[in-house]
Amino acid sequence: MPVLYSVQEMGSLFFFFASWWGFLLEAIAIIHFIRRRPDFYWLFVIIFLGWIGAVIYILVEMVPDAGLARQSFKVFPRRRRIRELQSEILDNPSAGNYEELGDLNLEEGNYAQARQCYNKALSIRTDSPDPFYRRGVAATLMGDFTAAVPDLEHVVTQDAQYDFYRAAGLLAHCYAHTCQPEKAEALFQQVTRISTMSETYYNYAAFLAQQNRNAEAREWAQKLLDKRRTMPGYLARRERPWFRKANSMLRQLPA
Repeated sequence: MPVLYSVQEMGSLFFFFASWWGFLLEAIAIIHFIRRRPDFYWLFVIIFLGWIGAVIYILVEMVPDAGLARQSFKVFPRRRRIRELQSEILDNPSAGNYEELGDLNLEEGNYAQARQCYNKALSIRTDSPDPFYRRGVAATLMGDFTAAVPDLEHVVTQDAQYDFYRAAGLLAHCYAHTCQPEKAEALFQQVTRISTMSETYYNYAAFLAQQNRNAEAREWAQKLLDKRRTMPGYLARRERPWFRKANSMLRQLPA
């Protein structure tokens, strides 16, 4: 005999499932918020509007982030290619193979391995500025600014605009960390007149703070944050780490 539910029981079941799904949506939204850390007001939207706020957050923030999430799937083919190149190099230790392996390790965050690959490539061929540049980038990201300076100087001397002025911006950053403040100041001013790269803005602000020029440091950190107003959504999401660093700097600097 079929089981018949009363209207009250059906209402209770609907309320139970709606509450469960609402809780799940809120949990998903909050986890994404913690991982991606968008504007803080979204947390209030999720908490105070409940599942409606969670749905709004998912549509506005999570769905556009799907494009960035696709980038993470490149990790697996990249690691497979690293293993393939490690085998190929045993038979063909060419400069090109070492450079490609260095690039993949650099993307993977294996900076020490990347530097070793660029060292091998440069021992074979030195006619391209790119391995010098990328070895300098790897050294900079490792905090080995002294080793990065000659590589970046080599690149910037050949082409001051290399990688959309990032090479020059990183060289100024390395000057700031190798007790060469005059060179750092001159190069930062030169680069920031042309480039609007967030990395360069932040590094310049950090240099000014290091020199106890707090008002100027605040100005450049704020310039970085002001870029969000005119940035496309996908680019603003990619630049969030720099925005977080700039906000943190502003909180620490004296008013």
